[in-house]
Amino acid sequence: MESVMKYITGFFGGLATVLMAVLPVTILWTVLTGGTVFGMDVIANLTALVNSLWQGGFVGLIVLVIIMSFFVKK
Repeated sequence: MESVMKYITGFFGGLATVLMAVLPVTILWTVLTGGTVFGMDVIANLTALVNSLWQGGFVGLIVLVIIMSFFVKK
């Protein structure tokens, strides 16, 4: 059972690494071409996320800290 959990966490860790590597490329593509990537406007989605956290006040700050804790290497 422990090996299964290591496999699953390793898979999702690798998937997150790939997505974090693709994110700057999609932002650059949107800036250079003005088009969308896979039908999504990445910059608009990031802007909406930041605005929703900003309008959340203290709760938005707590959510931001929780989200950032997922991306900090331990």
